[in-house]
Amino acid sequence: MKKLSEQEIESQLAKLDGWDYANGAIETSFEFKDFKETFSVMTRIAFECEAQGHHPDWSNVYNSLHIRLNTHDVGGLTGKDFKLAHSIEAIIESE
Repeated sequence: MKKLSEQEIESQLAKLDGWDYANGAIETSFEFKDFKETFSVMTRIAFECEAQGHHPDWSNVYNSLHIRLNTHDVGGLTGKDFKLAHSIEAIIESE
């Protein structure tokens, strides 16, 4: 898997709403009604991550979810990160 250049990252990031590029990763946060809804969405995301073989660094406190994506194997961002970010967005939008 090829590590993306800064220009490629900026181009891909422009296609995602609410995601930021910081310290070699893309990240975003979501807020839900309560813990149950948050955990439900996390479970759906977890199944998608497993299907793609790519897993986020994430944290959850009650109704908030913070997600950070990068490809540890290359020490930066790859197409896998943006593919998963788009899948996460589709899951969130379906809620």
